[in-house]
Amino acid sequence: MSTLKIYDGDGACIGDLPVAVGGLENDKGKQAVHDAVVTYLANQRAGTASTLSKGMVAGSNRKPWRQKGTGRARAGYRQSPLWRGGGVAFGPHPRSFKRKLPRGVARLAFRRALTDRVDEGAVRVIAAAPSLEEPKTRLLVAWLQRQKVEGPTLLICDRIADSLRLAARNVPGVELATAAHVNTYQILRYAAILVLQDAMPALNKRLGAEDEAS
Repeated sequence: MSTLKIYDGDGACIGDLPVAVGGLENDKGKQAVHDAVVTYLANQRAGTASTLSKGMVAGSNRKPWRQKGTGRARAGYRQSPLWRGGGVAFGPHPRSFKRKLPRGVARLAFRRALTDRVDEGAVRVIAAAPSLEEPKTRLLVAWLQRQKVEGPTLLICDRIADSLRLAARNVPGVELATAAHVNTYQILRYAAILVLQDAMPALNKRLGAEDEAS
């Protein structure tokens, strides 16, 4: 059974915590991770970019000048993409970039991504949530400093308390996620991953249960 180090609120190691049997994946899944990230980023795209082709630009069919005798290149209409204010050739139009990822591939990608981060030593289990008497950013920053984490940080909770959400929203590089909904892209994106101990059952379920989708 795999284990993770567990730390208290002051950043001191106080023991080990088991991970779901067979939950981590070292042998396969690199392509699944790639597919999961590409799918996630594609699904974030709005697809609302829109340009006017020459047929959509307002204007008449009158020639700007006569065909011959002016010394200038012939021109048939002012809506041409060659003209300022004309249409755009092969420009973008509203479209959907949405992709679908099979549940099994998504599950494998999540397991492989988390395994790689565990092997890197980026994942740390925290015994208890930050003790915030009031939803103040400075209190959360002080707690993170005691945990000795540097760089962008992902904090995985079982449920996100309002005080924690309010305290974290002004901290650059810190994101909150629940164990039930954290995705492969988030696991890979952050330099440090802090998992609250009460979120481990839900995380273990996603790692070990065959019927859970990532």
